[in-house]
Parts: sequence; C-alpha cells; structure tokens
Amino acid sequence: MKITGYRTLRTVHDWGRPVGDVNGFIASGVTDVPIVILETDAGVEGVGMGSHADLERLFPALDGQDPRATATLYDAMLARVFKSSHGGATFGGIGALDTALWDIKAKLAGEPLWRLLGAGDRFVPGYASGLDAALSDEDLATLYAGFVERGFSAAKLKGGRNLAADRRRFGILSDLFSSAGTTAALMLDANESWNLKQAVRHVRALEESIDLTWVEEPLRRWDATGHARLSGAIRASVATGENLTGLEQYRPLLDAGGADIVQAGAVWGITHFLRVAVTAHSRDLPVSPVGLTANHAVTAAAAAVPNHLSAEVQDLGAPFGLTLDQEFQDGGVVLGDRPGVGIEVDEAAISRARADGDWQEPAGPHVRSPRAGLRLVDTGSWEQ
Repeated sequence: MKITGYRTLRTVHDWGRPVGDVNGFIASGVTDVPIVILETDAGVEGVGMGSHADLERLFPALDGQDPRATATLYDAMLARVFKSSHGGATFGGIGALDTALWDIKAKLAGEPLWRLLGAGDRFVPGYASGLDAALSDEDLATLYAGFVERGFSAAKLKGGRNLAADRRRFGILSDLFSSAGTTAALMLDANESWNLKQAVRHVRALEESIDLTWVEEPLRRWDATGHARLSGAIRASVATGENLTGLEQYRPLLDAGGADIVQAGAVWGITHFLRVAVTAHSRDLPVSPVGLTANHAVTAAAAAVPNHLSAEVQDLGAPFGLTLDQEFQDGGVVLGDRPGVGIEVDEAAISRARADGDWQEPAGPHVRSPRAGLRLVDTGSWEQ
C-alpha cells in the first residue's frame, strides 16, 4: 500500500458569536478551516486538519510510502524541513498530514482511533472555553449556560486586560454553575499578553476573591524562567505549551519548572500530542490539549494517555460540511465507533458553498495585540 497524493479544501466554522481573546476578535464569528485529504493506491483516504502551509515541501517525505508507518513518516516530515524551520504554520502542515496518516491507519484496522491507540474508555473529560473576549455579560451567560446543560463543571475565560471585568465575568460563571449545584473549576487565559510583574499582580488580585484552577499562557511562550517564577508566586497552576512546535521547545520550559500543566495545540496533530504527553508524564505532570472544536482526532489521543487532565471544548457545533463522530455530554466528549479519526467530509457541499463567496476574514486573535507591553494601572485597566 502506498501514498499517492493529496488534495486540499477549505471550509468554515460559524460560531454564531464573535470569537477572540485579548489580542483581537473576529466579529463575524466565521473562521477558516483548512482540510487535507491524503490519497492512497488502495482507495483509502485520510482526513487531517491543521494548516496548508508547506504541503508541497512536506509531501515528498510521504510520497510512495506505506501510510501505516506513522512514526517514521512524522520524523521524515520533520527531517525534510528542519533546516529552514519546522515551526509555525509549517508545523500545522505536518500536523494535518500526520492526522490524515493516523486516519488511514485506523480505517485499515477497522477501529476508531481511540481504540487503536489503546484507550479503554471513549469518554474524554473536558472544560468549557468559549473564546469569549468580545461577548457582553448577557451573551457570556447564555453561552456558558449551554455548557452547564451538557454537564460541564469547569470553564475558562479569556481576559487579562481589565481586573474589574475579569472579576465580574468570573462571578457570572460562578453563579451559573452554582445554580446547577456545581462548584466550578475556573481558569483564566491571558494569551501571552503580560510580562511577569503584570501577571503576578493581576493573578494575585483575582485570587483574593476567586479560586483559580490555572492561569493559561500568562507570558510569552519562550519565557521559561518567567513562567517558573510566576508559578512560585501564585496559588493557581501555570498552564502553557499550546503554541510550542516541537519537543525541543518544551525542554527549557520544563527544565525550569515553568509549567504545572503541559498543554499541546490540537492543530499540531496526533504524534506531537502523544510525544508531549509522554514527555510531561516523565515529569509527573498532567497534559491538556487545546482547541478541539475542529480537531476531533486529538480527542482520541487524549483518551489514550495516562496523564490527560481535561480537554478544551470551544464549541458544541462543527465546521460546515464536516460530521464529527462524537457527542458532548456529562462534562466531556463521548467518542464514537466509526473507524478512523471520526471525521466525514462532504466535499460537494463545501465546494458549492465556497463558490458563493470568500469566507476568509484576516482578523482576530492570531494577530499580536497592539496593547502588548502596556502596564496595569491601579484602576485595573490598561493604559500606555
């Protein structure tokens, strides 16, 4: 059996609300979803999502190879691009192809990926995370009420710019969960918007009235020493790692003791997540995947590792033209039995819809905030 080619397409996820963080938001709530379909001479195809970046450079590492050799082919892709850097969007291209390889492997085995990877339970515990920075208080309450109805008992807010607003918004969540008879685990995601002193001051002030479970990406991803110092200065755990692309980027962070909870971006693929999980487990640290809405495959990997803590569930819907073999209930994700990673693609529907207009919106949280580097003043707001 050999890999013979690939094709790409794009769909969208319509969140039904503005989505974003401290760095920016997409007002339309419509985001782009790149898809890669890997082809074989046996007619079995694999589906992956992540990035279309550098696929032409990466594919020769796979061309003509047996797709079942997932570990070997993953390393072959890394080897092909490492001199010019496999980081950033290129790592997303590797992740998309890697996920497609695992999809083929599981389909050939006639098993859902979670079972192929050795998981004994199809349930994956999760937490609610609505990319909610641009929502009004009323819309915030409505959104998280839907998660509460699905049994979620943990939630993460975007914030970090305004102390009073963060307190108020956490109060809304606490009231929602309390009304359902649940004491919620609450997390704050600052999306790399602070320096160390800002982080210490903001989190300590919040902890005067809120029991934070963790603070996520408080500092720039490469500040290993700063993360370690922050962890020792606050009660909350420090969670970070979702934007690290490769195990070598985790080494200084973990050596410094800078992560209490090790995160991995779902967009980077199955093999990356599995290797990060093992690395974290060797240090007795939990692992948590980030961004599972359109990256169903990593949920299966989370089910199979011993140190998985909780997975980020950003939305209860699915991208247009995709059917995900999963359900959200009892505060997590219930995986299905369809062989492969559990993603079906309606290419015809996506092509018809794409022909009607351009869905791409070049805005939102993936652009570094112009407020980066501002200082926190006594009122709790940001100023230059």
